[in-house]
Amino acid sequence: MDVLFIVSRVPYPLEKGDKLRAFHHLRLLSETHTVTLIALADGPVHPDAQTTLQRYCSGLHIIQLSWISRLLNLGVALFTGKPFSSGYFYSRAAQNVIDQVIDQVRPAHIYCQLTRVCEYVLHVKGIPKTLDYQDAFAKGVERRIGREPFFLRWIYRMEHRRLQRYEAFVFDHFENSVIVSAQDRDFIDHPSRHRIVVVPNGVDIDYFQPQRAEKDYDLVFTGNMAYPPNVESAQFLVNRVLPRVWDEMPKVNLLVAGATPAGRVRALEGKNVHVSGWVDDIRESYARAQIFIAPMQISIGLQNKLLEAMAMQLPCITSELANNALGGTHDGNVLVCSNAEEYADAIVRLLTKPQEAARLSAAGHEFVTENYGWRKMTQPLIDLIENELS
Repeated sequence: MDVLFIVSRVPYPLEKGDKLRAFHHLRLLSETHTVTLIALADGPVHPDAQTTLQRYCSGLHIIQLSWISRLLNLGVALFTGKPFSSGYFYSRAAQNVIDQVIDQVRPAHIYCQLTRVCEYVLHVKGIPKTLDYQDAFAKGVERRIGREPFFLRWIYRMEHRRLQRYEAFVFDHFENSVIVSAQDRDFIDHPSRHRIVVVPNGVDIDYFQPQRAEKDYDLVFTGNMAYPPNVESAQFLVNRVLPRVWDEMPKVNLLVAGATPAGRVRALEGKNVHVSGWVDDIRESYARAQIFIAPMQISIGLQNKLLEAMAMQLPCITSELANNALGGTHDGNVLVCSNAEEYADAIVRLLTKPQEAARLSAAGHEFVTENYGWRKMTQPLIDLIENELS
């Protein structure tokens, strides 16, 4: 069967959560169905993206969004009441391409990742559609309001209200909808949100395997370091947690690894803190550290970084917000903390008690490999689509 797969970013390379999720869903869906991929691009496209993605697609359309159209459509969104994120990713030129592809391919099913691309297919009738909310983005924006400069908070309040309404509005225009966790599902403001199917993220267990390496760092934190929740978590870790650790263990060091570090992350660089920026193989960053820590403060969704670190058999420390989606057991397969003092105590405990670290890392590895392989996690999405096709 022919499936049209629409995403707001080219799903390669896999340095962002939505791209990682889209890539593996696309890869596994293509094993049993013919997939046409339409990917929007708001910046340069990786030179290997087309070759990599064509392995899984019968048709591939990468639509470059010009900065002029993005700016104009942000202005239009201001007056339509639609979320700014939808305006940013919408263009009339892209709409024309998508309409033409639908007419030519006549897909049996349409899959949209994230509400920001829903506008392109709301008018389509007679073709079953599935929406992947991925995360409860309205809730994520709401959590950021109080952390933004006061002169920007009105924009975030407006976007929160618009996203909340839009997440409920598009629910009724799709036959199926999925989301990354039950926690996120419960934040969708629709009376029938219980019908949203939870499809968690997975981890490539064959790729993220334990590795032997020199342990250059005591701690590692990874992710897209321009993403505000990661920026805030890195600042919290360096400014509030590590000073408490250094009081007891002054030589403890941290590696912050990930693409496009913001200026606020770069500013954290110091004697015991290294900010690497983009790394070609993120596994090396995990392997060089003794402990993985993700002190997420405004987390939504399921943190891929936690799945990857556990798969590589690192003992992991994280927040209650992040663990709500993960479903780990505190002091069983992960350490869950709620404030700077608890994080500091957890770090010192694992660094001074290697047997505890070994127990936690083994339990975390077993938990992830048994529960979070991509094939197992993606199957509910494939079942939804196949039920509509049958």
